[in-house]
Amino acid sequence: MSPLPPIRRNVTVSWDQAAAFRRFTEQFAAWWPFRTHSIGGKCVKRLVFECRAGGLIFEEHVDGRRFQWGRVLEFDAPRRVKFTWHPSRDAATAQEVELSFVPDGNGTRVELVSDKWENWGKHAERARRGYDMGWGYVLNIWAGRRTPRMAVLDGLSLVMRGVELLRGGTRASIARAGGEIAQAAPRETAR
Repeated sequence: MSPLPPIRRNVTVSWDQAAAFRRFTEQFAAWWPFRTHSIGGKCVKRLVFECRAGGLIFEEHVDGRRFQWGRVLEFDAPRRVKFTWHPSRDAATAQEVELSFVPDGNGTRVELVSDKWENWGKHAERARRGYDMGWGYVLNIWAGRRTPRMAVLDGLSLVMRGVELLRGGTRASIARAGGEIAQAAPRETAR
């Protein structure tokens, strides 16, 4: 498969560079729309973005299971972060997402580039179209904005949840998901 063009999105906010970077990374769990943009939906207990190169991005469910979304490749606070992205999929199918936080007047312009779509396989084109809309939606959520287009996407999200129910609901979606992080075996204590 020939490489698909990367997705490019940007948004400008009134926050300074450090605040914008911190909101995206350290405060990831506070703004990410996990009810609609996660593996577990209402079963998600917490989201984690480990703020270091090699750190994981994952969701933890109320039952303790964890599902990896990606791995931080580069962490250059407050200028840039780059990570793999593969929620509910094997890491071999991951895209790479890079965000640059650029001072812009009294605020910050955030530039997102998502590429390596060919890793997805035969459904890469369809997935790329969905993520093109999805990254725009997510960046608007991050920026604290609501647009008319987002209302349309919210409607599509309701339809997708209906389809999920027809396919067995959230628990069936979780059972089909890949990327579960194996739990470490409990250590035995000396007696």
